[in-house]
Amino acid sequence: MRIASFNVENLFARAKALNLNSWAAAKPVLAAQAELNALFEETVYTEPTKAEILKQLGILGLLTADDSEFVRLRKIRGRLLKRPRTGPVEVVANGRADWIGWVELKTEQVDELAMQHTAMVIRDINADILGVVEADSRPLLKMFSEALIAEVGGTPYDEVMLVDGNDDRGIDVGILLRNSNPLADMRSHVFDVDAQGVVFSRDCCEYHVDTPSGKLVILMNHFKSKGYSTPGDPIGAKRRERQATRVAEIYNDLQASGVDRIVVMGDFNDDPASTALVPLLGKTDLRDISTHPNFEFGPRKGTFGSGNEKDKIDYILLSPALFAKATGGAVFRKGVWRGPRTKNPWEIYPTLTADVHAASDHAAIYADLD
Repeated sequence: MRIASFNVENLFARAKALNLNSWAAAKPVLAAQAELNALFEETVYTEPTKAEILKQLGILGLLTADDSEFVRLRKIRGRLLKRPRTGPVEVVANGRADWIGWVELKTEQVDELAMQHTAMVIRDINADILGVVEADSRPLLKMFSEALIAEVGGTPYDEVMLVDGNDDRGIDVGILLRNSNPLADMRSHVFDVDAQGVVFSRDCCEYHVDTPSGKLVILMNHFKSKGYSTPGDPIGAKRRERQATRVAEIYNDLQASGVDRIVVMGDFNDDPASTALVPLLGKTDLRDISTHPNFEFGPRKGTFGSGNEKDKIDYILLSPALFAKATGGAVFRKGVWRGPRTKNPWEIYPTLTADVHAASDHAAIYADLD
């Protein structure tokens, strides 16, 4: 059996800001959008809150119009702003109850060749169970499997499942399965809370799979990004640590209930040496498939971007009963762009000739089990 995890970075439509040439260019847009939506939820808009709302609207180019290049101010009911012909813009809403609305990221279609390369990666790793991160929706994920994977000569998956998570950008976690390993049960953890509030910025979706030899449980994750911070989460590492702690609790509860074959996988957005992941990597008996003696990293030790060791952020963790059955695994990089001057280059598809055509910034990772 092959189990894989792949951050597909959206299949059909991606936020325009994320299609910029660099993360540095996208970061201010994503940070301002996230901060504004958090500020909008305040019960009372104090004068400092109103000043911050105006500041972030200015960063996004929304002071004089509801549309800008990368975002849109959606207003459903009530009034947020007063925009006089002369003089400064004012926040006239005094709290969340005065209006309903939000700032949404504009999207644009993913490059057609990039879609094809994503399908080629999935075709070539040919996993029996494939967990995906940043998939648009279940209907689109199912359409992708049936149409695009088949178009490149791959075998479409028999079962496709995805549950909307807590992120409003359509970057959810899902799973694709063959008939021999049908989905038996599932549980979302979007409502899980701790002392600081909601734990998961996306989800830790719990998939129970019937295999020919018994139950297998997949905990599919996408932890908080390192990219920027938001009010209430000034340091992304703290949020990731909370998420790692909760996943470890879910894992331990499953073990206590008698389930011994468990996979925890996905994009954890941090490297193995980080303190944020200690509750999961250091305080449970889970084993990272990349530590297996037959695991093949290729020319780099990371899974994201240029593949540096600090960019090892995609994981497949196995319970002891599963790790004992592991025969190896690998990082599959053919869909990740690299420049012509990259040292220790990895093999890429011949048709991948520019960054815009990359399947993803993430390599796929897989584990092979006997």
